[in-house]
Amino acid sequence: MSEAASAAADRGRGLSAMNDERRLRADTYAVLAALLGSPPSRDLLDSLARIQMPRARGDGRDEISRAWQQLRGAAGADLGLLQNEYHDLFIGPGRGQVVPFGSWHLTGFLMRQPLSDLRGDLRALGITPCARRNDPEDHIAALCENMAQIIPAAGADDARERRFFARHLLPWAGKFFGELQAAKSARFYEPVGMLGRRFMELEREYLNIRTHIQTH
Repeated sequence: MSEAASAAADRGRGLSAMNDERRLRADTYAVLAALLGSPPSRDLLDSLARIQMPRARGDGRDEISRAWQQLRGAAGADLGLLQNEYHDLFIGPGRGQVVPFGSWHLTGFLMRQPLSDLRGDLRALGITPCARRNDPEDHIAALCENMAQIIPAAGADDARERRFFARHLLPWAGKFFGELQAAKSARFYEPVGMLGRRFMELEREYLNIRTHIQTH
């Protein structure tokens, strides 16, 4: 199992017991990072199966609960099929059905100015790009992993996480997750898309982006 999947699995095991909202947010980002960074491992699937979700609240969080329930139900999925699905969605012959890079969604090209801006912000935050990733830093999995790091480090002052989210996730991640949810090959990854799409909406509400931050 990769280091990212191992970290997410550890987080997932304790997810049901966490009452602190910030820890829950960080854990959700870490699980998304593991699911999007590589095909899911058996350990990660097992950790998802152990997550206990809160009772439905009658609001938009019900959609997140449904997504978690579907992911929990995939604990016995065939790893070979999941690997094929991941390849079709994110890699494909030439290009996958969805593109997981921020620069592409914002400019129509890979490795453009948004990636340069991100690298500058990562340096300012003291975050070193993950050596195990061969992809550019604006891969959606890397950005979720960054948020999982920034949230606990920010403490009570959430200005850093608010600014990072507003600059590097808010402009495109919701669209990406919507495309993932609707992708032709998405079976296991359909609820991942649902989870990510709704989580991005809740993050925007939680961080109160409109009144607290400028994205440039």
